[in-house]
Amino acid sequence: MPIDRIFKQKDAPVVAKQFQSIDNRLKDFIDRQHIFFTASATDGSRVNVSPREAGCLRVIDGNTVVYLDRTGSGNETAAHLRADGRLTIMFCAVDGPPMILRLYGRGRSIPRGSQEYNNILICHYDGAEPSGARQVILLDIDLVQTSCCFGVPLFHYKAERPSLDQWTDAKGPDGIEIYRREKNAYSMDGLPTGMFDDA
Repeated sequence: MPIDRIFKQKDAPVVAKQFQSIDNRLKDFIDRQHIFFTASATDGSRVNVSPREAGCLRVIDGNTVVYLDRTGSGNETAAHLRADGRLTIMFCAVDGPPMILRLYGRGRSIPRGSQEYNNILICHYDGAEPSGARQVILLDIDLVQTSCCFGVPLFHYKAERPSLDQWTDAKGPDGIEIYRREKNAYSMDGLPTGMFDDA
């Protein structure tokens, strides 16, 4: 795409604009992204910001999105949602027309193996569960906001990293369960994530 096309003012909002829901134009933007970020916190906790692979996210309707969360080194988002509920998801264009999109609302963790989790998996992920899947995060959106993204550099997408698949496959189901109990039961501030009833 020519650089003059990318930076034409008509292609992106110069100031923030707010919407009540995700419309078709914004859904198309979400579908083109390769990465998004989640931000959460509680009163007195550290603020957590995490990058996520955009292929795990689905737009359910104009005010609901979910993403399939996989095992990682921490589980801050689940702990924050259990204690506070606030969650922001941010997308920013690193190629094509510039735009930042933020989804504000309240989220919750849907436990792996629950009926709701299984229904979401069947309806929105063709029943396919990647290795290391640990929960679905659902966001009920109360505000959608776009802004310019003019300060974000241009990047070219190359590929997804194979590292997470390799790591979870090497650990196997038993190893993942042990790891979650060691690393994912509490946040770094000592807040329970709710993954284990006995934690």
